[in-house]
Amino acid sequence: MLRAERATEPVDRVKVRVWFLRQDRPPRAPDAPLPSLPQNGQVVTLAEPSVTYYRFLYDTVGADYLWWLRRIVPDDQLARHLRTPGISVHVLYVGGEPGGFFELDARPWPTVNLNYFGLMPHFIGRGFGKALLAYAAELVWRHQARAMTLNTCSADHPRALPGYLAQGFIIYREIEEVWEIPKRLRLRIPERLKDAVLPPA
Repeated sequence: MLRAERATEPVDRVKVRVWFLRQDRPPRAPDAPLPSLPQNGQVVTLAEPSVTYYRFLYDTVGADYLWWLRRIVPDDQLARHLRTPGISVHVLYVGGEPGGFFELDARPWPTVNLNYFGLMPHFIGRGFGKALLAYAAELVWRHQARAMTLNTCSADHPRALPGYLAQGFIIYREIEEVWEIPKRLRLRIPERLKDAVLPPA
């Protein structure tokens, strides 16, 4: 389990709502081909993802959605995580450049968790999100998993939760959390969360 290094430091306190979702059966026939991606996109599974490239993907995709936990995980710990059997990173490439990625965690087998999923900012709105999510789900189910899980939150893209529900995931749990995001990360609080920013503890 990844453990972020925390120290007493200035933080932004943000209240977020978190939804936990689950899919208990394949969205399509088990022998169906993997969904096609628009504009000749292709998904590549990284054999040995480097910390540097992973941080590029994570930081860029998550910049507008307060993805912060992995930013404060030390490099050596993150490297061990990426090498852990059952963890896999899959990158969408379009015209040779990365358009997004998703990370799967098969360690709770036969359940597989979608740890992270998202697109590079300039690929949003071009039809890749729905297709890439379908691709990820089909990839999980063709390995005979029994369930696929994920979570999303109010800090995520507004279309994230509706997109997961449209893909056949159902909400099984909902909670509120208070995130204490180190100010040194210089993450911008999305406008939609301005009312969720709490005073210092």
